[in-house]
Amino acid sequence: MTSMTRTRWWILTLLFFITTINYLDRIVLSVLIPVIRQDLHITTEHYSYVTGAFQMAYTIGFIFMGRLIDRYGTRLGYSVAIAFWSAAAVLHALVRSTVSLAFWRAMLGFGESGNFPAAVKAVTEWFPKKDRALATGLFNAGTNVASMVGPPVFVWMNASFGWRASFAITGGLGFVWLILWVLLYRLPEMHPHVNQAELDYIHSDGPESKTQSKMGWGAVLRYKQTSAFALAKFLTDPVWWFYLFWLPPYLYDVRKFNLEEIAWALPAIYLMADFGSVMGGWLSGHFIRIGWTNARARKVTMALSACLMPIAATAVLVPNAVVVVLLMSLATAGHQAWSANLYTTTTDVFPKRAVASVTGIGGCAGGLGGVIISSLVPGFVIAHFGYKPVFLMMGVLHLSALVIVHKMMGDMKPVEE
Repeated sequence: MTSMTRTRWWILTLLFFITTINYLDRIVLSVLIPVIRQDLHITTEHYSYVTGAFQMAYTIGFIFMGRLIDRYGTRLGYSVAIAFWSAAAVLHALVRSTVSLAFWRAMLGFGESGNFPAAVKAVTEWFPKKDRALATGLFNAGTNVASMVGPPVFVWMNASFGWRASFAITGGLGFVWLILWVLLYRLPEMHPHVNQAELDYIHSDGPESKTQSKMGWGAVLRYKQTSAFALAKFLTDPVWWFYLFWLPPYLYDVRKFNLEEIAWALPAIYLMADFGSVMGGWLSGHFIRIGWTNARARKVTMALSACLMPIAATAVLVPNAVVVVLLMSLATAGHQAWSANLYTTTTDVFPKRAVASVTGIGGCAGGLGGVIISSLVPGFVIAHFGYKPVFLMMGVLHLSALVIVHKMMGDMKPVEE
């Protein structure tokens, strides 16, 4: 009997590296801002405008990119997104003022919003339901790899070539992977390196109904499952953004970590985020393999992940620095395990032609939540009451979102028009 080809895992490798590059382009500014601030004379207030420009464009871009990818297909839609954000990243090297920097940050955010709708849709096209959460967890791990390896690499690049070249080099990587994407990505049934055994495995869930395959973008807005996904993203995405933005100053200002201590603490925390991303995806897939329904497998895994968050939030109450890092690591791992499964719920419920649109709607809601819950609220509360109330609040948002997913997504059966 002919052995099954494994082309789907090579496609997933592409998604992993593209996602890693996506985050490298995103974080280079925050790593090199001390140098850029001196060169362009950027104040703290101006820097907040620059980061806000990225966040707002990223939020708005999800709607447009999700629709683009569903309408024109994953190969072309993802290509447009990669080219757009890579060009914007390279053009950071030419900025001469805060205004031009904010403009290119906004363009970067708009383009980068296409990454997750396209990657999740590609997973839907290449993996059966029992493998999708694991596949999502694996490509999503690229975000944490970028956060671990990016800072030291950027520091070296700045010392060797300057901060402008750092943007140009990092952005240029996107064009390299764009070429590989265009050359290598096809739908499974059109790919020359997929044999019948692998194709049968990919399509083992059975064909979609005709009504499903014709579902348009406007139709998904009528479903409560879309609202459930969007509300869950609105509540839980800000937790990730909060840890990303506020954890370093918390460790520095409150826990009195020095730069060397932060240098070992942050990679350890993001390494655990990678572990959570992969394990969360594997666990729900394991449950499906032993006979659980998709709904039960996803919800139990998400419940376990959500229960980690209030435990992790107690980090602000303990005195020992090592325990603090361990608990913070639990938070990032729990969130990424949750995220791998939450993304996958869209592939369980909606047809392939609608997945990018639904993911885009949810991403937009998550971005809006990020602006409100991880930027505006913490800034006020921390200034007046300290970090403890905010960390404790972040500990309960996943549990709140779990109730919404459970009530509104129900048995997660595929929807019909």
